[in-house]
Amino acid sequence: MHILMVSHFFESHLGGIERVAGHLSRQMAAQGAGVTWAASAQDAPPADIPALSLACANPTEKLTGLPMPIPGPGAMAALWRAVGRSDAVVVHDALYVTSILAMVMAKLRGRRTVLIQHIAGIPFASRVMRGVMALANAVVTRPMLRAADRVVFISDTVRRDLLGDPARRDYALLFNGVDGEVFSRLGAAAQGLPEGKRRVLFVGRFVEKKGLSILRAVAAMRPDISFMLAGAGPIQPSSWGLANVHDLGPQSPAQLAALYRSADCLLLPSVGEGYPLVIQEAMACGLPVICGAPTHLADPEAGQFLRGVAVDLGDPDGSAARMAAMLDAPGLTLPERAQMAAWAAERYSWAAMARAIMRLMAG
Repeated sequence: MHILMVSHFFESHLGGIERVAGHLSRQMAAQGAGVTWAASAQDAPPADIPALSLACANPTEKLTGLPMPIPGPGAMAALWRAVGRSDAVVVHDALYVTSILAMVMAKLRGRRTVLIQHIAGIPFASRVMRGVMALANAVVTRPMLRAADRVVFISDTVRRDLLGDPARRDYALLFNGVDGEVFSRLGAAAQGLPEGKRRVLFVGRFVEKKGLSILRAVAAMRPDISFMLAGAGPIQPSSWGLANVHDLGPQSPAQLAALYRSADCLLLPSVGEGYPLVIQEAMACGLPVICGAPTHLADPEAGQFLRGVAVDLGDPDGSAARMAAMLDAPGLTLPERAQMAAWAAERYSWAAMARAIMRLMAG
């Protein structure tokens, strides 16, 4: 079987969806499939996976923080040919132009499709942006879900938002995996970090939906805590003028694992999430997690370990006050952290996820 994996970016863009696409591509190849990964040429393709770099324009990301690569005519022709060479097409998230084109082309060429849906609506602070997102889900996401031969959700909260409860169609709920060789309680701690204070870690893109305005307000409220931010994006935490905020920049998986082992808590005040991979990685390293509700219920069984807080991008100070209060609530004990790490290592497997998706593609 030859599989065409389609995402908006390659994993060098440092987003969660792209990282999932990379892990699945490698696992499917390891399990005997031929895999080609198609994504925007904006970022470097992986060296170890056959890749199709699509020349795209991406006018919206710098302006709004929302990436939307738009393929040109040559890229569309290349994607058409790649769909024709495949037996099945795996599409990551419905709203991207690359996803829509891949789905339409696959249907025209009679190729089996699996749509992996990562997110649902995003409650932006702007009423206009909320309206645009709701309209896009109505006219694009739901028709894409109907068009796919099989639908996979990586979050039960996203499934409920888009399919209702009970669900209006068949679906598979498959959680992202965790690389247990990298993300575990065993291993080196990070070096050169601030000393003498509690360390709160944020990992993700520096964009509005990740709750950077809330994170800034929490840091201003709590000068007694060091806030370490790992990632990149159009928002610049270094411009906040807060001495307890440390912009660490992009980090490799091994560097992230060391940070998880060195922090006291992962704080992710984001909205519109499915099940961020960084939460699962932090759990596997035994790091307590505070995140926006209802993200903490993406995997209903993980809710026993995660703490969810109501987040409103339109009220960063109120949201920050709730987050700051949760930072002072009793956390997981050391035995509970060890239990969480062992549980996450057992539950989240890239190999199992890839195997299940390949079974769906085989019908």
